[in-house]
Amino acid sequence: MSIVKYESKDNISYIHLNRPERFNALNKEMLEEFLYVLETVEKNDDKVIVLAGNGNAFCAGGDINMMKDFANKEFFDGVMDTISAVVTKLYMMPKIVISAVQGSAAGLGLSIALTADYVVAQNESRFGMLFIGVGLAPDGGGHFWLEQRLGAHQAKQFTWGMQQVQGQEAKRMGLVDVLTNESVVETATKIGQKILTTPTVAMLKTKMMYHTKNQATLAYYLKEEKKSQWELRNTKDHQEGVQAFLEKRNPVFKGE
Repeated sequence: MSIVKYESKDNISYIHLNRPERFNALNKEMLEEFLYVLETVEKNDDKVIVLAGNGNAFCAGGDINMMKDFANKEFFDGVMDTISAVVTKLYMMPKIVISAVQGSAAGLGLSIALTADYVVAQNESRFGMLFIGVGLAPDGGGHFWLEQRLGAHQAKQFTWGMQQVQGQEAKRMGLVDVLTNESVVETATKIGQKILTTPTVAMLKTKMMYHTKNQATLAYYLKEEKKSQWELRNTKDHQEGVQAFLEKRNPVFKGE
């Protein structure tokens, strides 16, 4: 079974994260397949991408079980470099990207959702960085996306506060662009269909002007996030956070 599904239909490319039994949590294999799909989609003639998750969540973030292997520097570097390649590919995609968020977009999942030009969500959808719950700082460009949408000051507090906000609050904050009571994929499709009736070449000129200018800043954050993740994985707070998650209990952090 493919863990990242891709379909082109009526000039729209649909990419579905397809690991519903794990709430589409991203492991090494899934990240590599995701990157391959993005490279494939980039070459087709579609002007719009709809990015969604199958099942009850958009994406729960990085698979916590993958972190057990992060002591291996080569493994860690490979995963982090693939994450960087995925989010950079999405951000610099010469197409209009629409994230269709049902359920939760958490941690790395939120970073990926925010790469899009439009974020569509339901009122019941939930958004949170949540890295601090396992003693880590955001990755996947999380610092960049939050600064873009919230400003640095609010981004810090959102990250530190372990907030998980729902649709209306997420829209008020600027994390969500369109709220819907319908299927998020159906709503994203309608937006995509409307975009296809507009001068998309002109839209993409504007997108790429902004994104090309900001690409160096994104690269800076990705580099620093990789460095921070490697340093933080050795802290007692991170080890406690992961152990507490696996044991389904509240962590006891000591600032160590």
